[in-house]
Amino acid sequence: MRKPLIAGNWKMNTTLSEGLALIHSIHASLSSTSCDVVICPPFTHLASFSEICRDKSFFLGAQNMSVFESGAYTGEVSPGMLRDMGIPYVIIGHSERRTLFVETDDIIAKKLALALSYQLTPILCIGESLEARENGRALQIIKQQLDEGLRHITSESFSLNNAVIAYEPIWAIGTGKVASSEEAQEVHSFIRDYLATRFSDAIAEKTRVLYGGSVKPDNAQELLAKPDIDGALVGGASLVSDAFLGIINAAIS
Repeated sequence: MRKPLIAGNWKMNTTLSEGLALIHSIHASLSSTSCDVVICPPFTHLASFSEICRDKSFFLGAQNMSVFESGAYTGEVSPGMLRDMGIPYVIIGHSERRTLFVETDDIIAKKLALALSYQLTPILCIGESLEARENGRALQIIKQQLDEGLRHITSESFSLNNAVIAYEPIWAIGTGKVASSEEAQEVHSFIRDYLATRFSDAIAEKTRVLYGGSVKPDNAQELLAKPDIDGALVGGASLVSDAFLGIINAAIS
């Protein structure tokens, strides 16, 4: 039985004082240990938030990391820096990184391999455009992103570090549009079958696959009830304490 995982991606939102107020509000209301909760705030918040996370009621994640381990790369944050701070999770390949910052499949593949080599738990994001969905190419795009993203990865490193995959259809991120629970389940089932073929049945059964894209309390329960949807990568709703807690409650109900 895979333990549900709800991750909040705050993106470039909240000042430190706003973030502290939000995370304290979420922290005060978390009571169940039957769901893993990950908060991915801006980099500027991680050091302050790490003190709050010492009781392990939730975990911290970074929204991105460098493809380089160290050196003259102004503005970058290395996987070693994250590991030294005790940050266990890192988002890799979010669609905004792919489109706005032109991260290629090659860069994402290297980042994923580097994250695993530092014993970080990556959340690898994949997802198709509206055009690909309407043209019936959604699963083809998903397979291509998995082929490319996992090309440097061994089954041992993937399994030992409990890597996570997040299916986020680009057309549903921040738009208010949501894949139907049946559409989401079809892709999640495809991803699990892919992992079984690429690695093993055991790894496919163990790996958590999240859904992301305008997830809210009123649609979370239907999505999370599907057998291959193990949680959610939440954007806007993670910035509202009651909404984020509502999604967490949907995961454990």
